[in-house]
Amino acid sequence: MSEFFDVLEHRDPDAREQALFTALPQALKTAVERAPAIADQLRGIEVGGVHNRIALAGLPVIRKSELLERQLDGRASMLGVGRQQGYEINRVFGGFSTIGWGQALRVFASPGPIFEPESARADYWRFGRALFAAGFRKGMLVYNCFSYHFTPAGSMFETGAHALGCTVFPGGIGQTEMQVQNIRDLAPDGYTGTPSFLRLILEKADAMGVALPSLKRALFSAEAFPPSLQKWFADRGIEGFQAYGTADLGLIAYETPARDGLVVAEDIILEIVRPGTNEPVPDGEVGEVVVTTLNPDYPLVRFGTGDLSAIIAGPSACGRTNKRIRGWMGRADQTTKVRGMFVHPKQVAMVARRFAQVQRARLVISGAVGHDQMSLWVEVAPGAVSDDLRQSLVDAVRDITKLRAEIVFEQPGLLPNDGKVIDDVRSYE
Repeated sequence: MSEFFDVLEHRDPDAREQALFTALPQALKTAVERAPAIADQLRGIEVGGVHNRIALAGLPVIRKSELLERQLDGRASMLGVGRQQGYEINRVFGGFSTIGWGQALRVFASPGPIFEPESARADYWRFGRALFAAGFRKGMLVYNCFSYHFTPAGSMFETGAHALGCTVFPGGIGQTEMQVQNIRDLAPDGYTGTPSFLRLILEKADAMGVALPSLKRALFSAEAFPPSLQKWFADRGIEGFQAYGTADLGLIAYETPARDGLVVAEDIILEIVRPGTNEPVPDGEVGEVVVTTLNPDYPLVRFGTGDLSAIIAGPSACGRTNKRIRGWMGRADQTTKVRGMFVHPKQVAMVARRFAQVQRARLVISGAVGHDQMSLWVEVAPGAVSDDLRQSLVDAVRDITKLRAEIVFEQPGLLPNDGKVIDDVRSYE
């Protein structure tokens, strides 16, 4: 039996890169023609020339907040407007979808609310390979405890299981006693859902004196899955793995038996960018996960997830050859309020870009409530440090944020590699 979902997982990395960037220009052309929001995002850009990562990095990143804003504007501007061609694409999906009612099999709502379409394409969310890596195989029964209403999580795992030839029981959430009874009676091979809910089910089973020996594997998402919890399930005979995805993009990365990070999914282009900017960071540096998907129905281009992660060097020991990431490491949106004024990561980036001497910058907010203190820490080579540079940085911070900051010089490479551009360490006691 193959160790891989398909041959794409172990192909030569250069062949994968070539295939992705051969397909990308046409995908962008189609998206511009059919998705008004993508046409606006890429206005003035010759998409036929986007055939490598350098060219891709020249495209603007669009973040979730902007997607929500565009959807809200669509609903407001088209309120009361009669049905017409492209009505749902613009009013409901903000111009990011290329399909409307009839072509979309389902529509979901994630917090915002942000609406996402699902077409009838098999394994639309691409979770089949994550389930395969977690040990699910054709003919198994999958007990799916992700929600089946509003958000797409339940459908993500169900359609992925169907792609493997599995049968799915839609367990949903809540009613732990009934969940225990169903698992006892159905004897499913594996579980999909959050780790915390499976733990609740197993603890309820203990309290009821019911054994659930059929569960041997699990694919978790939506919550952290630390080694301590991994061991807790392993001690009960359940091998658990984690998958990382979003309601907008579907599967982004998944864990394998090698347990050496999360392998990036096929059919997407993943970048790690400095929060608040469009600029990719070097491999290993923590930044925001940005994804371009080749999904023809919902063609998001350089979509900023708001999640922090970092690229891990080298191939996985499991034999899969795609890039790996360290998994979810926090949120990139570090906007905070200082002395009554909002300060955004992009403002810190704007300051840093004014000075060739500055290699990295980090704004530290300290003090107690009502006594905010702001310091800009910058990595500068020792020979470039000067009082003139210090004063120029003070002036630039004031110009861009309307606030005063102290300047702290640090040697290159010494600022923490945690993806933070704004570090709020104030005391709220």
